[in-house]
Amino acid sequence: MPEGRRPRADLVTSLVIVAVGAAAAVGAWRMPRFQNLHEGIYASPGFVPFLVSTVLVVLGLLLLLRSLRRGGAPERPAAAETAGGALIDEPPAAGARRLALALVLCLGYALGLVGRLPFWLATALFVSAFVALFEWHAPRRRGRTVAIALVEGVVVGVAVTLVFERLFLVRLP
Repeated sequence: MPEGRRPRADLVTSLVIVAVGAAAAVGAWRMPRFQNLHEGIYASPGFVPFLVSTVLVVLGLLLLLRSLRRGGAPERPAAAETAGGALIDEPPAAGARRLALALVLCLGYALGLVGRLPFWLATALFVSAFVALFEWHAPRRRGRTVAIALVEGVVVGVAVTLVFERLFLVRLP
């Protein structure tokens, strides 16, 4: 990949993320708050979307700053950083394959698992598959990768379910 293309892509991507996050934050803020029912802010339907969209704006701004600071030139073109911090060379087509894999996993979760399985289990399977597949590149550590992915999946599935049902009082499918 030519060095000049990635920084421009990071710049454009960051601006899109900030715009989408800001629009979502405004929409979430305008949602009803049920103050007339004496409900706390945690019970309002816009609370979680507002938090998520605010995080999107912050992360988009961080990507924008990184892109501007690097003057457009990444440290290592066509390299991806793994969760462990190691850099692996990645041709441009690999990025498209990773994006397609993420899309398939998300659609499988939303359309195939949620509503057919208990929510905690659907979420645990999704997170486990996502972590395992995106960390699959180290052949000697695949057993450990799968084990860690399963633990993370169960912890996230149970934690998300408890937070939404107990703290936000949201009935999950």
